[in-house]
Amino acid sequence: MHLDGNLQHTTWTTPEAAEAAGVSPDVIYQWKRRGKLTPVNRTGRPRYRAMDVLHAEAATRQRAGRTHAAA
Repeated sequence: MHLDGNLQHTTWTTPEAAEAAGVSPDVIYQWKRRGKLTPVNRTGRPRYRAMDVLHAEAATRQRAGRTHAAA
């Protein structure tokens, strides 16, 4: 996955967000249920702002005491 462009305006589907964050799609769904991620569209398949996904991943990593992203 390429992280080029403006991450404020880039949106990802659930599988794309999971790949970028280095987690499974189930984790993206958990983040959504827990209010850590909010889809930017309300109809059809959810899409998430790239920057929001990366912030959610970093916050989760920090809470878990990891200093680097999962491979």
